Amino acid sequence: MPKFTKCRKIAGLPGQFGFCPSETIEGEAIQLTFDEFETIRLLDKEGMTQEQCAREMGVARTTVTAMYESARKKIAEMLVEGRSLTISGGNVRFNIMQSENFKNLRVKGENDMRIAVTYDNGEIFQHFGHTEKFKVYDVEDGKIVNEEIVDTNGQGHGALAGFLMGGKVDILICGGIGGGAQAALGEAGIKLYGGVSGSADEAVKAFLDGALDYNPDVKCNHHGEGHTCGNHHDEDHHCGGHCGH
Repeated sequence: MPKFTKCRKIAGLPGQFGFCPSETIEGEAIQLTFDEFETIRLLDKEGMTQEQCAREMGVARTTVTAMYESARKKIAEMLVEGRSLTISGGNVRFNIMQSENFKNLRVKGENDMRIAVTYDNGEIFQHFGHTEKFKVYDVEDGKIVNEEIVDTNGQGHGALAGFLMGGKVDILICGGIGGGAQAALGEAGIKLYGGVSGSADEAVKAFLDGALDYNPDVKCNHHGEGHTCGNHHDEDHHCGGHCGH
């Protein structure tokens, strides 16, 4: 009988979902899971003890010790061997606190649907990781009952995924979006409709009518979206596709 693994609570997401060296690399990217990332965030950045970290994540201290040692080893391999690293996966349950920016919205009903659209001057903004505003629509019985424009306060990439989770968003409509952000949204239960352009209002209406034109295989083609690779140009970029895409 397989051993039961307790789900780990995650309260923070990475600012980027992947990192890669500036020079040519070989081999598979190292995968750091979200729960391993959380131990690094809580222990090294927030300064918690392992006991405190264990309480936050809802696991035993010995589990935290094992995850932390695994995370440190992977990060060391990335730096010493010059390999790329992605952050995704793990047996986790996201527990992102509600953003202050969403607290002025109406209380979301149990059966309501909340749709967020990357927003710029009435249009769907095309680069998820650089989104400065979302337009948020609350839908009840198939009809829009409330609309609000929410500022992201300059957050980007992974922070935006957590931002939407904290806002209890069910659906995201956007243009381009990197693979790491897609994975985080998917694991948080947020349904993605990417590759959409034009009017934000019209896109939501089309979605509710079952007629939204979107790309289920959307990729972000904006250099710098969803990863950190320094300031080198595309022609010198050799990260093997492991930079969070």
